Amino acid sequence: MALLRIPDLAAGDRVQADFLVTERNERKTKAGEAFVTLTLGNSSGSIETAPIWSNNKTWADGAERGAVVEVVGSISYYGKGAASKRQLDISAPLRVVPSGAVDVNSFLPSIGDCSRLWAHVDKIRAEMTSAPLRRIVDLFYADDNFRVRLERTPGSVNGHHAKLGGLLQHIVEVATIARATAKTCKANIDLVTTGVLLHDIGKLESYSVSTGGFSHTNCGHLVGHVVLGCMMVDRAVNGCDPRPCSNEQLLEIEHIILSHHGSLEFGSPVQPMTVEAEIIHWADEASAKSNDMVESLEDREAFSEGEEISSKRPWRVGRRIWRRAHGWE
Repeated sequence: MALLRIPDLAAGDRVQADFLVTERNERKTKAGEAFVTLTLGNSSGSIETAPIWSNNKTWADGAERGAVVEVVGSISYYGKGAASKRQLDISAPLRVVPSGAVDVNSFLPSIGDCSRLWAHVDKIRAEMTSAPLRRIVDLFYADDNFRVRLERTPGSVNGHHAKLGGLLQHIVEVATIARATAKTCKANIDLVTTGVLLHDIGKLESYSVSTGGFSHTNCGHLVGHVVLGCMMVDRAVNGCDPRPCSNEQLLEIEHIILSHHGSLEFGSPVQPMTVEAEIIHWADEASAKSNDMVESLEDREAFSEGEEISSKRPWRVGRRIWRRAHGWE
């Protein structure tokens, strides 16, 4: 069965499809009337249901976070003008699909086939001429278990590259930007390559992927991916005999990881103090912010029908955006 593309659904469309429940909220109106709303999704995106009121509350029985449910309903809008929002009106009781009958991963947002991205990563690894840096990179990227975990890790929980494989896509984007900048600015390309490949590996320990979607682990909440990545590199290097690099060389790599968010208020305990660290910071920003803009421009709910300027300020960019009507062919 063809995938139902949630972003393409318009007012009046009839819906009968399976969805993953990513959120369940039970609330009350100011008058005290209880209702349930669900956030439903598949690999194309997500949508919130209209309130399921108390008289039909049993319709949502079993629709807990992580469950797959068959939904019958239609698309409508509530609110007026720029405040209007698309929703899915449920018209029949939800049917919970037995867990053994579905591949839940197929309902999570995904970038799809990662082979092209891996080919690029392995190409730039092969181009490295610094033996110590190549050995450090290979402590991770030559490990099959690490590669499997990386391929399943999102770039964020609900922001940039928040898809299965999103972290790998982000790393390749940052590598492309940073290596080009390093060549232009005559920085150490092998060091930049190493920093890029390692800068976000802490997300493997910081994020979890489950039937409920993407979330933070306890380590992610308590330590954060920036410091976790530094700890992972420190453990790997110091666990080698002989060690692949000196203490001073390890310190420089750790500095790149710790400074890649640029400043304390954005999650870095230190600011970049080398040209390579500075390059990686801005390449990381370019990849993340460009992805925010691309996906915000694709958000139908940010634009009123027929308008080029968004009627809303998508939270990921924090400002109105322009979707051009013309082409450049």
